[in-house]
Amino acid sequence: MIHSAASPQSHEIGTSLPELDDFLLSLETNGFSPETVYNYERDLNAFAYFLQHDVRLDFSQVTKITVDRFKAYLSSLDRKTSQGQQAHERLSANSMNRMLSSLRRYLTYLIDRDLPVPLTPASVKLVKTPRRHPRVAELELLVKLIESPAQFEHVNAVALRNRAMLEVLFATGMRISELISLNRNQVDASGRIFIRGKGKKERFVYLTSRAKRHIDKYLSIRADSHPALFIPYRGQNVASTRTRISSNYLQMKIKQYRERLGINVPTSAHSLRHGFATYLAEAGASPAAIQILLGHESLDTTTRYVHASDRYAEETHRKFHPLKK
Repeated sequence: MIHSAASPQSHEIGTSLPELDDFLLSLETNGFSPETVYNYERDLNAFAYFLQHDVRLDFSQVTKITVDRFKAYLSSLDRKTSQGQQAHERLSANSMNRMLSSLRRYLTYLIDRDLPVPLTPASVKLVKTPRRHPRVAELELLVKLIESPAQFEHVNAVALRNRAMLEVLFATGMRISELISLNRNQVDASGRIFIRGKGKKERFVYLTSRAKRHIDKYLSIRADSHPALFIPYRGQNVASTRTRISSNYLQMKIKQYRERLGINVPTSAHSLRHGFATYLAEAGASPAAIQILLGHESLDTTTRYVHASDRYAEETHRKFHPLKK
């Protein structure tokens, strides 16, 4: 059973939601990652804390009004974490929706088990999210970021590994979770990688020749039997074969590289995935092909995700407008 590094208090909180442990176990047995199971547990414990300490209601007494009050609670600075600690910043609309979606799935689970629920999953309405124009750093800045480990890392193995990781992210458009779970035997000689992504959806992604060269260069210095393609180090030594690079580590490194390069557009591992899609679209790639490469279930997701840059939109306007002259 996967649980967070919970305090006795958080375990007590969880007991106020019926069948919570069984729900989390069902996620595990259905192939959800430990990180995803932990996120569900944390989100539902936050709802349980709200019920016990703010509105003082039993789960069976929850109504639509309770859910509305929970939304107001999540958007306030008075909210507490799932461990009962004071939160220091407001939740974004996307974070609120993630927590509300966790509650929806939990209610669905109870209904599927023929257990009583105080309201239907459809009664838990998500909050409106602001539509933001996506921002992707210029291609030359992304290239500088990808190449920066050689400039900033003093340990050769770390520099080669981090450069290869960034090259793979931008070459394939894969998610950071997919990257850190890669094993060596998933990359064939042609640079094609078969991955099982979000929702266990399977697809192929493809390395560029450039990315393949950097993987080969990194692997050439490896003298270990670790199955993972990218491995953590403890000082100069390879970490245990049971450990892998963490997503937090890679995100932290990308942030450091960006700041040291003076890139003012917020850039993360997801930004490299976004940049992959954006620059393929600018070069004329089919949205349907990009959908397959990204592993999106729906083309609607891809068309929302892939937005051309302002510069490309301006160039298109100047080139194709019927009254351009």
